[in-house]
Amino acid sequence: MVKVESVKRRKLKGFVYNATTDTGNLFVNGILAHNSGGLGTPPHLRLAPGAIHRANKGVLFIDEVYALSPKSQQELLTALQEKKYAITGQSELSSGALVQSAPVPCDFVLIAAGNYADIRRVHPALRSRIRGYGYEVYMEEAMDDTPENRLKIARFVAQEVKKDGKIPPFGREALVEIVKESQRRAGRKSKLSVKLRDLGGLVRASGDVANAMGSKVVLVAHVREGRRLARTLEQQIARQLVDSRKDYHIFETQGYRVGKVNGLAVMGDSGVILPIVAEVTPSASRDEGKTIATGKLGDIAKEAVENVSAVIKKYSGLDTRAFDVHIQFLQTYEGVEGDSASVSVATAVISALEGVAINQEVAMTGSLSVRGEVLPVGGVMQKIESVVDAGLKTVIIPAANYDDLGTLDEAKRAKVKIIPAKTIVEVLRHALKPGKKKDALILKLSRAIADNGKP
Repeated sequence: MVKVESVKRRKLKGFVYNATTDTGNLFVNGILAHNSGGLGTPPHLRLAPGAIHRANKGVLFIDEVYALSPKSQQELLTALQEKKYAITGQSELSSGALVQSAPVPCDFVLIAAGNYADIRRVHPALRSRIRGYGYEVYMEEAMDDTPENRLKIARFVAQEVKKDGKIPPFGREALVEIVKESQRRAGRKSKLSVKLRDLGGLVRASGDVANAMGSKVVLVAHVREGRRLARTLEQQIARQLVDSRKDYHIFETQGYRVGKVNGLAVMGDSGVILPIVAEVTPSASRDEGKTIATGKLGDIAKEAVENVSAVIKKYSGLDTRAFDVHIQFLQTYEGVEGDSASVSVATAVISALEGVAINQEVAMTGSLSVRGEVLPVGGVMQKIESVVDAGLKTVIIPAANYDDLGTLDEAKRAKVKIIPAKTIVEVLRHALKPGKKKDALILKLSRAIADNGKP
């Protein structure tokens, strides 16, 4: 019942209507909205417990924990330490009013997950708490390629088929193809990928292809077509980059050029051609020459360029103080990180310094040590596939990565010559244009590296 109170004693004309009831504001609840709450709503109805309170005496799982703001991470730390935390905030029953309760029990076990690359974004105090009172576990992205683990991949495929409910079962050869894809995605010899969510996408795409073709069983051809259709955004963009750079001759697939090399990189989970050019000019300083790299380079890529400069100074025999070396990573809008282009950079710079042309049918990848050794890198399988797609004939890779190519598609492998290299001398031997300049350079570098290895 609405109470009407006369205010004649205050000598005011008219009446004041107090429409507040025991369950909320009658006007707001009944006319403007339904059950919106209000100042008359009992406080306990305006409290909405959070995940930390609902997890009391249980387990709280937080994925991508680094995505929490620093303030939220601090509050999470407080809850862990105190084992109680006040319910604070606004609920649908508070009509915008901020409420806060007395501390509420929140004694829980925290399991936090995230990517290793983002660990720096976890609050130091929170991570210290995890290390001090719990465990840090790094989850491997690959498992051993054993008959038992292959059977697990097959079981996973069967589970995905059952869970989907619409795609047909996989034939034996199709399962073998899925296992090969798991090997390829692992990117390491004798390993299987455990990125099962990505693999599940291929399973469903293959099943959709089989359904579209009216097949009651998924066959090898369906898996291969599903792999083509289920390309990631990175793979699609990488393909467009390759086509665009080829159309506009950003990189070349034939002939010889001084100071220009077809490097290789990985974008997401797809390989791309990374054209690199080098030019030598008279030094702007009388005391020392500089190495100037342009392009969207990360910290590790910049350090790799500096290491290349050290190798060239040590083994070339040239007075590099008289030169400035300019290195350009062409159209690297997607950015360059890591040191897998250092062999390519060294080849381009040596070519520019010595005036020896590079075969443009060749692409290369590898990390270069300051002793001239070619060290293994990641993503070799994807890089070779990009070489084939670009129409290049030869690819030079680190010798240590050669055994990782066991699952490379036979049709693609037949289209490209793969050369394993252990030293920069072997790279130059296969990349430079034949002639007297090349022979003299190879001899000079071979002697320098051999002398360096003597006690």
